[in-house]
Amino acid sequence: MASTNADVWGLQDPSLIKYQSYIDGKWVSAKEGGTILVTNPATDEELGTVPEMGLEEAKSAIAAAGKAFASWGKTTAKHRHDILMKFYSLMQEHNDDLARIITLENGKTLTEAKGENAYSASFMEWYAEEAVRIYGEHIPSPFTNIRNVVIKQPVGVVSIFTPWNFPSAMITRKLGAALAAGCTAVIKPPPETPFSALALAELSRRAGIPDGVINIITTQKNVIEVGREMCESKTVRKVSFTGSTPVAKSLYGMAASTLKKISIEAGGNAPFIVFDDADIDKAVEGAVACKFRGSGQTCVCANRIYVQSSVYADFASKLAEKVAAFKVGNGLDETTTHGPVIHEKAISKVTRHVEDAVSRGAQVLVGGKRVDGAGTFFTPTVLSEVPAGALFNVEETFGPVAALTKFETEEEVIALANDADVGLAGYFFSRDVGRVWRVAEALEVGMVGTNTGLISHATIPFGGVKESGIGREGGHGIEEYLNQKLIAFGGI
Repeated sequence: MASTNADVWGLQDPSLIKYQSYIDGKWVSAKEGGTILVTNPATDEELGTVPEMGLEEAKSAIAAAGKAFASWGKTTAKHRHDILMKFYSLMQEHNDDLARIITLENGKTLTEAKGENAYSASFMEWYAEEAVRIYGEHIPSPFTNIRNVVIKQPVGVVSIFTPWNFPSAMITRKLGAALAAGCTAVIKPPPETPFSALALAELSRRAGIPDGVINIITTQKNVIEVGREMCESKTVRKVSFTGSTPVAKSLYGMAASTLKKISIEAGGNAPFIVFDDADIDKAVEGAVACKFRGSGQTCVCANRIYVQSSVYADFASKLAEKVAAFKVGNGLDETTTHGPVIHEKAISKVTRHVEDAVSRGAQVLVGGKRVDGAGTFFTPTVLSEVPAGALFNVEETFGPVAALTKFETEEEVIALANDADVGLAGYFFSRDVGRVWRVAEALEVGMVGTNTGLISHATIPFGGVKESGIGREGGHGIEEYLNQKLIAFGGI
């Protein structure tokens, strides 16, 4: 049976905290009684447990979604619009509580958590409006007695897999599109941050979303069998995943067994380039926003920072000065600028990357080590003279470390930036209009930020190329949840 620790949350509406999974409109525990312990990464304090669901529960959730699709898929676009707008309003109304949940289970500052909830809610608003913009098409026929009409229909049941770095927004970016299209969903949130997902389920119930349309199953030890069922079940017609590239490839292979539609947003290793004609102060601001948001734990954050040699020293010193002023601590503390990384594995990876760079001749300008005491904190770090062959330039770090590598020419840095198997986002700073066009077109990524370190919002097509994924979310991402159907009218 799931355990509770109600005193730790401090919410205005304690009923938002749920310690059970959500299947067919009911809060349920695991039939075998297993649970998953969830802790606060800033304090190591226990937040409570959620059920360790298994294959049987996964099948039940998928069956519930399949049953609910029979009616939800036939609702009008206006009806779905109105319910999603109600969902959006509820997320706005409970902003403080939802943000506090994010901070407690993820560790990010309360300011960032409130920003995430606003971002998360914006997907519900955006897709509510997209629901009433699902247009068909008339295609002229070469034959006088035929009329061709194309309509769009919901795919069906969708399996949704989300990561811990945005416990709320990565759900609504997928779920909003699915619901707006008329699909039903089974969601597997990460074991590190399940409470945000369960709070959204509670709000969906209050918004009037019928039983079975949204189902949430929590799992950790049984993730392989649950994930396989969510990908291979013939009832499921689409899979949407955000997470690491290795896991993405595994799920892609499972989904291929029934040729499902699939959307994948996988790993990134974003280049961040500062040219000698850039506004250095603006570039430093962009690097701080891009690299250190969420303590460096975002899929689009700068990972490889390339600075042209003539401005390298100026940029490095100004960035180090900014980072040295950060205050690491509990995200609930108003003076904290940066919270912990998510767990010990994250600490180990960041430490390994720093030690590798230093062993290759890099210099630590700021930080460079774990913070002693409770929680999983790593000091915000700036490294200079990082060689191109260092792990920072090969693997995604997912931590609060800015690794600076020097370059000489535009051609050289484009080659360095594109020397990666992944291609999610890229950034560069330059005031040369011609260079802006050249570099933006040359970077092998799905999204480019020119003279900005922030690119994400609900209205843009979010996604990558190469091994960073398939399909797009946000923008017109509702199309990923729709099938086109031709109806040819004859005998006219």
